[in-house]
Amino acid sequence: MEKKISAEDHPIPSEDASSGSVEAYGETKRGLASRHVQLMAIGGSIGTGLFVGIGSYLRDAGPLSLFLGYLVWGVLFILPTNLSVGEMCAYLPIRGSIFELAARFIDPAFGFAMGWVYFYGGVMLVCTEYAAVATVMQYWTTSVNPAVWVAMALVVCSLLNFVAVKYYGEAEFIMASTKILLLIGLVLLTFITMVGGNPRHDVYGFRNWTDGVMFEYYTDGNTGRFLGFFSVMIYAAFSVAGPDLPALAAGEIQNPRYTIPRVVKMTFWRIVGFYVVGVLAVGVICNPRDPRLMSAIDNGDAGSAASPWVIGIQNLGISGLPDLINFLILLSGWSCGNAYVYSSSRTLYSLARDGQAPKFLLKCTASGIPIYCVLTVSLLSCITFLVAGSSSVTVFYWFVDLTTIAFVLTYTGMLCVFIGWYRALKAQGIDRKSFVPWASPFQPYFASFAIGIGTLTAIFNGFSVFKPFSVQGFVTSYFGLAFWAVMFVFWKVYHRTKFVNPAQADLYSGKAEVDEECKHWEDGGWEERRKAELAQMSFVRRVWERMW
Repeated sequence: MEKKISAEDHPIPSEDASSGSVEAYGETKRGLASRHVQLMAIGGSIGTGLFVGIGSYLRDAGPLSLFLGYLVWGVLFILPTNLSVGEMCAYLPIRGSIFELAARFIDPAFGFAMGWVYFYGGVMLVCTEYAAVATVMQYWTTSVNPAVWVAMALVVCSLLNFVAVKYYGEAEFIMASTKILLLIGLVLLTFITMVGGNPRHDVYGFRNWTDGVMFEYYTDGNTGRFLGFFSVMIYAAFSVAGPDLPALAAGEIQNPRYTIPRVVKMTFWRIVGFYVVGVLAVGVICNPRDPRLMSAIDNGDAGSAASPWVIGIQNLGISGLPDLINFLILLSGWSCGNAYVYSSSRTLYSLARDGQAPKFLLKCTASGIPIYCVLTVSLLSCITFLVAGSSSVTVFYWFVDLTTIAFVLTYTGMLCVFIGWYRALKAQGIDRKSFVPWASPFQPYFASFAIGIGTLTAIFNGFSVFKPFSVQGFVTSYFGLAFWAVMFVFWKVYHRTKFVNPAQADLYSGKAEVDEECKHWEDGGWEERRKAELAQMSFVRRVWERMW
């Protein structure tokens, strides 16, 4: 097996080094507080998909299919993935995180393939959000080449990721908060207007659900209605994220064995609550057969012109809000791109730590930023400049397809790693519930069932490209699957790796270092100090702090 790169191979830089200097290697630092990670996991995954791209699925599948698709994907796939990742990373919050654990519990080739597929998916998601920024900006003006808006988003996100991680965390906290407030505001607006609180005093209630709630898609009858529901699940796989960001940030989280389980347990309810309630509201406020919605989607209109939220609000005679909503949608795309510049650069860094990427990528600034990893992601995301020669809407949906398959494969891989972890504990006679800081419930059954859902979604995610056959659709829908297979076979053949025997799986490497690193919180009366700090705060501040 290839040599692992340990912390001793790249010492932490001294504290008096200038923040902009680059050490021989350096190391990332624990600068992310619980509230940073919470907002990264919730807000970082809320991109433009929920505000603009969702309109085509409302039109094609119907409001009930939209609601059920997000609900099923959130409860039966995102929940078990969150729980599984949280348990493993709370025990061993190492730099390299889930991909290192994949090599320990399944096969080094599996970890290699999983890491590189996630990296590719992260870069594609960055490109998706940059393309979305260009699309949204065209709502105000179409006279400027969309490549200008891509360059603007790229520069801002890159600069935010070059500063110390605590400052990145604060920036993402602010931007993600605006998205959450936008979504809460839209849900409240829907409720108020549906009971008559609108300029026309129209008590429309669930009127938009009366013309059919599950539409036939791709074919007729019940099969068509099921395919409409399934198409929404596939789109939810693109737009509902979460488990990856806490896993990738495990090496930079303060007090990780306390924070990670807390983040995982609380984040799920917030993600599913925001998304499920959000898609319910969008199906209430906008008629899926609205001529303006159908025309905007068919004509590839830009920005919030194709947003069911904006169309529903305009139909109620409310003026002034569309521009504000479009601006906040712009921030949501910006924030999601920013979050995945972070996650994809940390993935590349973890691959380099394990000797699976060039060694120069290990270089960090004195403030703990893997500078060449961030630079690499920024350079690769320049492929978004394709919008200069094609419709920004078209490019956006190319990247959506490329991202979806990568994230389905990555999350399914995380679940497989958990099964490997579970088998290793059992084979070595270790009582799981007394061994780990936090044991997730319903295991291993929850994870096993979710693996089945993830596998089926990966195989059939491009079902609509076969008849009539679309070469472009086939490539964007299945490239990630082929890429995973090639990377797995390459590493397995080149390094002659073997599947790990559960009885011999490594459960302890890195634990002593993490134990030493976490003493500051675990053995230093951290919980008592935290309680004392909370007791001195005002009631409002105390409630706010406990939320995160």
